[in-house]
Parts: sequence; C-alpha cells; structure tokens
Amino acid sequence: MFDIGFSELIMVGLVSLLVIGPERLPKVARLAGFWIGKARNMVASVKAEIKQELHAEEIRQILKEQADLQEFHAAINETAEAANSIKASLAVLPEETSVVDKLPDEPK
Repeated sequence: MFDIGFSELIMVGLVSLLVIGPERLPKVARLAGFWIGKARNMVASVKAEIKQELHAEEIRQILKEQADLQEFHAAINETAEAANSIKASLAVLPEETSVVDKLPDEPK
C-alpha cells in the first residue's frame, strides 16, 4: 500500500528509539498499534457499507429492469390478444359474406 520496505522500517525504529527512548518505546508502540487497528477497522467498516449500498443499488436496478420487462410482456400479450380477436372476426366475415352471396338475385 505505501511501499515501505524492511530497511525503511529499521530506520523508523532506530529514529523512534533515539527520539522516544527505550523506556517509553513499548508504550508508544502499543498505542500506535491500537490506533492503527482502530483505523483499519473503520476503513473495513466503510468498505463493507459501500459494498452493501452498491449491492442494494444493483438489486434496485435489476428489479426496475424486470418491471420494464413485465410491462413489455404485458404489451406483447395485449397485442397477441388483439391479433387473435381480429383473426376471429375475420374468420366470421367470410361466412357472413357467403350467406349474402347465396341470396337469390334480384329481378331486373
């Protein structure tokens, strides 16, 4: 993450030993570890919340797409029903015209 190598860690340890002193260094190291742990936990918590929100947004998007598809399928079904009713009415029309065609001709 920060690209800190072993030599940099040794240098920081030596400088801190010189500045802080050998008596207080363990206490400072524990305190620093405590705060680094808290910071990591906070970052992990924020990451989890962001991931959860993104997942919820993806689910909302999928549900919206499914609702749109349901509307599309309903429109297709209505169109198919209308086409079937037109076919049924067209099937009845030739029978009615055949009855008219069978009427006797009018005298001229």
